[in-house]
Amino acid sequence: MAIIDFDVHHGNGTQDAFYSDADVLYVSSHQYPHYPGSGAAEETGSGQAVGTTLNIPLPGGVGDGGVARIYDEIVTPAVRRFRPDLILVSAGYDAHWADPLAGLMLTCTGHARLARTLIDLAAELCHGRIVFTLEGGYNLDALAHGVANAVRALLGRDDLSDPLGSAQNTEPDLSAIIADLKTRHRL
Repeated sequence: MAIIDFDVHHGNGTQDAFYSDADVLYVSSHQYPHYPGSGAAEETGSGQAVGTTLNIPLPGGVGDGGVARIYDEIVTPAVRRFRPDLILVSAGYDAHWADPLAGLMLTCTGHARLARTLIDLAAELCHGRIVFTLEGGYNLDALAHGVANAVRALLGRDDLSDPLGSAQNTEPDLSAIIADLKTRHRL
């Protein structure tokens, strides 16, 4: 099983539950440093499970482009290598630029791309077995459209809703973070 967490906060409870379980791949992309203060790249699992925790700490300002790059270059290869029989998604819409609690800059379109990427991975690797669970999201418009877009993606629909648009920010360069994660996890 793989658990993919794209909430703006690190899933410290989920990580703790599976940190020494080699049968579970836990992947968390989150703003860092940010509450709860865990989720550093060095936290990779323990014992036989070293390497089955993949934390992707992101600086504030990362939006659709940076997250797409992280999922293309880090998450997708890691999940393919692990070959789960089920993907569980902790879907947090508080990484949206309009959310008041943090500083990631995803749009509803970016969240929809994440959902489609994970659905495609589930189709490729585990006969389409995927479950989305709702995590954070404190801007109700961004939350509603984010969830609706994920449901559309699950139904195989290509239409999406993004009435809030983009934050029009310049994203930070993630090259050093990506290089470190590729080395650390041999991707």
